Amino acid sequence: MEAKTTSPVMLYTEQTPNPESLKFVTNRMLHKGTADFRTEDLAKEWSPLATELFALPYVKGVYICNNFVTISKEMNYLWEDIMLKTKEFIKDYVAQDKPILKEGFEEAMAKLEEVKGVAYQYDGEEAEIVQKIKELIDKYVKPAVEMDGGNIAFKSFDKGKVSVILQGSCSGCPSSTVTLKSGIEGMLKRMVPEVTEVVAEMG
Repeated sequence: MEAKTTSPVMLYTEQTPNPESLKFVTNRMLHKGTADFRTEDLAKEWSPLATELFALPYVKGVYICNNFVTISKEMNYLWEDIMLKTKEFIKDYVAQDKPILKEGFEEAMAKLEEVKGVAYQYDGEEAEIVQKIKELIDKYVKPAVEMDGGNIAFKSFDKGKVSVILQGSCSGCPSSTVTLKSGIEGMLKRMVPEVTEVVAEMG
């Protein structure tokens, strides 16, 4: 039997601005893209990893992106009591090459987004404004938010109001409102004069 030459799974944790969320970073690519599971039902439908994590009594949300998993916990648990156990669990899971997401997940989410109106079609001048807003969010906001274990996605633009969706550690994070208002709204107003405010919806 040949010995596997794959390097061992490394895993470390990173704090996020949300005290209830912790980022578990691995040296493996888990999912190219974003997968946000707020409910156990959605996890059971699409993610074997998220399903197993939800079986732990303290897990409230699972967000998978690139090489990390952000876990949001129930408030009555302390990270120091559960962090090591969670770390070992994810490490073992990844080391065994178990499936992270089921086939067809991205297509299903894209369909859902269309229904929710994320892919809402704009025309003329409005389409140009929306394009600019999306580019600014992707270039300047997304990378910073990802570092904190979360995600931000453009949802809609209507009469100067930009709606964005917050996922992962950003969802329900006390400091995300401040970031949104002082950082993102400030930047968009400066770069795109048509923007009057930015509001967030939880993904």
